[in-house]
Amino acid sequence: MIRLSLVRGLRAQLVLVFFLVSALSAVVAAAVTFHQGRTAIVERAQADALQELRVHLAARVPDLPADPSEADLRTLARQLDRAAGVREWRTALSYRGGPPVTAGTQAPPLPVQLRTRAATASTALAQRFHHDRSPWLAVVLPVTAAASPHGPAPLLVYACLPLTSHQQDVDTLAAAARAGALPVAAASLVPALLAARRLLRPVRRLRTATEQMAGGRLDTRVNVTGTDELADLGRTFNTMAAALQADAATLRAMEARARRFAADVSHELRTPLAAMSAVTEILDADAASGRLAPLTAEALHLVSDETRKLTRLVEDLIEVSRFDAGAVVLHLDEVDLGQLITKTLALRRWQERVRTDIPAGLRARLDPRRADVILANLVGNALRHGGPEVSVLVQVRADTGQITVIVSDDGPGIPADLLPHVFDRFTKGDAARTRTEGSGLGLAIAAENAHLHGGTLTAANAPHGGAVLTLTLPVLPPPAKESAAHHPPK
Repeated sequence: MIRLSLVRGLRAQLVLVFFLVSALSAVVAAAVTFHQGRTAIVERAQADALQELRVHLAARVPDLPADPSEADLRTLARQLDRAAGVREWRTALSYRGGPPVTAGTQAPPLPVQLRTRAATASTALAQRFHHDRSPWLAVVLPVTAAASPHGPAPLLVYACLPLTSHQQDVDTLAAAARAGALPVAAASLVPALLAARRLLRPVRRLRTATEQMAGGRLDTRVNVTGTDELADLGRTFNTMAAALQADAATLRAMEARARRFAADVSHELRTPLAAMSAVTEILDADAASGRLAPLTAEALHLVSDETRKLTRLVEDLIEVSRFDAGAVVLHLDEVDLGQLITKTLALRRWQERVRTDIPAGLRARLDPRRADVILANLVGNALRHGGPEVSVLVQVRADTGQITVIVSDDGPGIPADLLPHVFDRFTKGDAARTRTEGSGLGLAIAAENAHLHGGTLTAANAPHGGAVLTLTLPVLPPPAKESAAHHPPK
C-alpha cells in the first residue's frame, strides 16, 4: 500500500491522489460492467436452455405411459440428449423419487443441493457449479402434466450443460474491461498534472514571496486573482506583510533613535567626566597625603570610584555606538602575541595574579588596540568573578591556522541560565547585585572585536568548576576586514 507520507512534495501527492481516484473509479466501473455482463450472459444461457428443454419435453412427454418404466425413462432421456445439439446437455429423469435414469452409463454431474431442493420443487430450478474445473449449469424441470392436482410432480427432468463457450465470452468481457481501465487510469495523469500545476501556482508564489521576506525584502507582495481559498490566503499574506513592514520600520526608527540618544548622551558626558576625573585625581592625592579629614577622604574615595565607573561606562557606550553605526575599522599589524598579552597584564598590574602559558615567538596579524581590549575584558571578568583567590591561566596554541586563547578561573562558574546570554549587552554575572564594578558591556565588546577579526568567542564551565572563555582568531584575518568598516549582521 502506498503511503502519501513517503511521497515528498505537494505536487506529487496531488498527482498521486488524482491518479489513485481515477484508477479506482476506472477499476470499479470495469468491475461493475464485468459483473453485469457476466450475469447477463449466464442468465441468457440459462433462459435459452430452459426454453428449449421445455419445448422438447412438451413434444415428448405426452407419449410417456401413465406409469413409465425405467426403459421408458431411458428412451426419453436418449431423445432429449440427441435434441441438445450445440448445447450438449445431458439429462436424467426421476419418477416418483426414484434414482435418476440416464441415456447411458455416464450420469450428468448433479449438485447434491439441487437434488435436495428438487424433491419439493414446483417450478424450474437452476444452479451454476464447477466440475473438473469447468463451469456447468444444472436445471430441474418438474413435469406436472401427469401429476395429481395435489402434491409434488411425479416426474423430474434434470439437465446439465457445459458453460465453456459462455466462459470464453465472460473472459473476453473481462479482458476488455481491463484493457479499458488501464488507458483511462494512465490518461488521468495528464489532467492530474494540469490540475496540480494550476492549483500549486499560487502556493509557489507564496513560497517565493515568503523567501524574499525572510531575506529582508519586507515590501514583497503577491498578485491575487480569483475568489477561492488560495486567493483569500494571498490577500491575508499581503495584509500580514504590510503590517510587518510597518512594524519593522517603526522598530528601526525607534532603534535608531535609541542608539543616537545613547551616543549623543555618551559624547555629551565625556567632557564633564574628563573634568571630574581630573579634579578627583587631585583630591585623591590630597586625601592620600592626609591633609583631609577622614570622613571627607572616605567620601572623596567613593566619589572617585563612582566617577571612574561612570567614565568606563561612557567609553563602553561610545564603543558600542561605533559598532552599531558600522564605523569600526581594523588597523592590523604583525605582533608578538606573548608580548601583547604580557603588556596587557602589566598595564593593569595583573601579572602577579595571572599565570600564563604562551609559546615563544608566536606572531599574528591583529589590531593591537582591539586585541588588548579583548584580553583585558576576558581577564578582568575572570578576576572579578573568580573568587578572592583567583588563578587565571591563559593558554595560547596555534593549530590549523588559528590561535586559541583560553582564559579560565577557579570561581563558581557561570550560571546555567546565564550561559547562553553571557555575551549579550548589559549581562552581569550576578543579577541580584545591581551595582557591580563591571558595566555589563565588556564581554559584548570583546565578542564584537573577535568577530571583527574573523574569530569567535565562546563561554563554558569547566568540569571541576570555574568559567572557561575561549577566543579563537585566524592567523590572517580576511583582507576585507583590514580597511572596510565592520557592519554587524542585522
